[in-house]
Amino acid sequence: MSVSQAHTVSLQYVERLLSGAARQGLSMSALFAHSGLDPARVEEPDARISSTELIRLMQEVMRRTGDEFIGLAADARSKPGTFSMMAHAVINCANLEQAIRRSSAFYGLFETPTAADLTVTSNEGQLTLTMRQHDAIGDTIFELMVFVSVRFWSWLVGQRLSPLVIEFSFDAPPSATDFAAMFRCPVIYGADRNMIRFPASWLSLPLAQTPLSLSRFLKDSLALIIAGRSRPMGLAEQVRNRLSNDYGHQFPDLTALSQQLSLTPQTLRRHLKEEGTSYQQIKDQLREEAARFYLAKPALSIDEVALMMGFSEASAFHRAFKKWTGQTPASCRRHLLGLAE
Repeated sequence: MSVSQAHTVSLQYVERLLSGAARQGLSMSALFAHSGLDPARVEEPDARISSTELIRLMQEVMRRTGDEFIGLAADARSKPGTFSMMAHAVINCANLEQAIRRSSAFYGLFETPTAADLTVTSNEGQLTLTMRQHDAIGDTIFELMVFVSVRFWSWLVGQRLSPLVIEFSFDAPPSATDFAAMFRCPVIYGADRNMIRFPASWLSLPLAQTPLSLSRFLKDSLALIIAGRSRPMGLAEQVRNRLSNDYGHQFPDLTALSQQLSLTPQTLRRHLKEEGTSYQQIKDQLREEAARFYLAKPALSIDEVALMMGFSEASAFHRAFKKWTGQTPASCRRHLLGLAE
């Protein structure tokens, strides 16, 4: 099956990105084999791989190196789970500026290969990246940090962000076009610093995500960051995003939601039906996800979860939860916590 060129990267770029694995003695052909990919493709002069295949390769390297920086620094690593902890630390920030500053401070607590510093002018925000150690594969680390930062910021605020310009202090590598194709802005090599420059207005953007949506994101964060949004956001997803901050409490009625979306109730119903869902189904899905999120916290009693979900009586919560899932809340909690029936 052929893969669109726009959704692939060259093998040359993959070899640069995964050079930390090579430094630890893992050949590219062996890495392909361990990831369930055909090692013969490594010998193809113009080979390209899909984002799905790149994710599998990166996951294999992370597993072997025990490093979220995929082995690019010899004496420093970011243990698996560090990104998740950082995301939990920033998810309740009021805006993107607070999130960026808190994430930089978080990584500053560890011996990670890079440091980040945010400065703001009247019209522009600038995130400058510097190297903490000299034995790291710096060029590739800077590219990785820029890519992950911009994609994570985009997820946090719920919109695709395009910097004004990305600057690197090193010369353009042979695979520079593969990296540049991931952004809708100029990428400049041979600059004075490694920097992401972006509109200062970004910093006041409120976070569109919540601890509940973060729990969904972290289940497949690598895939979501690498693949990005490959298609426009559908109406059902827009509705989900608007309701996510409510955590399953009192949602607006269909008329009020339609007004927020500048649609008539009839049009909203029709479009949701075309996408195979309905407003009631979306609300029930969000309530179920929120309920599971709270039930996985053993410090909360089931009665407390019911109140947090907006139910005045625990019995009503039990009936609703069993309707959504076919399980009682107690049975679901035992499953989530790995307890015996």
